[in-house]
Amino acid sequence: MDREEQVRQEEQEKVSQAEETREEQTADRQAETCGEDSQESADQAEPESAEEAADQKSEKKGFFKKKEKDPRDQKIEDLTDQLKRTMAEFDNFRKRTEKEKSAMFEMGAKDILEKILPVVDNFERGLAAIPEEAKDGSFAKGMEMIYKQLIKMLEDVGVTPIEAVGKEFDPNFHNAVMHVDDENLGENVVASELQKGYMYRNSVLRHSMVQVAN
Repeated sequence: MDREEQVRQEEQEKVSQAEETREEQTADRQAETCGEDSQESADQAEPESAEEAADQKSEKKGFFKKKEKDPRDQKIEDLTDQLKRTMAEFDNFRKRTEKEKSAMFEMGAKDILEKILPVVDNFERGLAAIPEEAKDGSFAKGMEMIYKQLIKMLEDVGVTPIEAVGKEFDPNFHNAVMHVDDENLGENVVASELQKGYMYRNSVLRHSMVQVAN
C-alpha cells in the first residue's frame, strides 16, 4: 500500500508541475499580448495627438486669418457700385443736355430778336418824322400805341436798351463810328447815339452806334 501511495503522490506532483508550467506559459503569452497592445495603443495615440496638434494650429491660424467675403455679397457690392456710376453718368448727361438745349434756345431767341430790332428802329424814325400838328391825329396815336406794345413785349422777354449818351465809352457795349470835339464833355465820353443798342438778359444783342468826344 505504501508503494501505491508513493506512486500516486509522484503522479500528482507531475500533474501539478505540468499545470504550473502551463499557467506560466499562459501568463507569459498574456504579458506579451498586453505589451503589444500597449505599444499599438501608444502608436495610435501619437498620430491622433499629432492630428489634434495640427488641427489646433490650423484653428489658431484661422482665427487670425481674414474672413473671406461671401461671393454673393461681393456681387451685390459690384452691382450697387455700377448702378451708382450709371446714375451719376445719366445725371451728368441730363444736365449737359439741358445746358445745350438752353444754349440753343438762347441762340434762336437772339437770332429772332435781332431781326425785330430794325422794325423798332423804323417805328422810332416814323414817329420822329410826324409833324408836330399831326401828332394828335389817329394815325400818329395808332403808330405810337403799336410801338409801345412792341417795346413792352421786348422788355417782357428780357430785351432792354443800352445806356449810351453821357456814359464813358465801353467797347463791350458801344461801337464808336465818329469822334467829335465837345468841350462840355470829358474825353472818351459818348456824345450822341446814332443807333440804339440792346441787351438780351446778360448778353449784348446789338451794340450802340455812337459818337465819342475827344
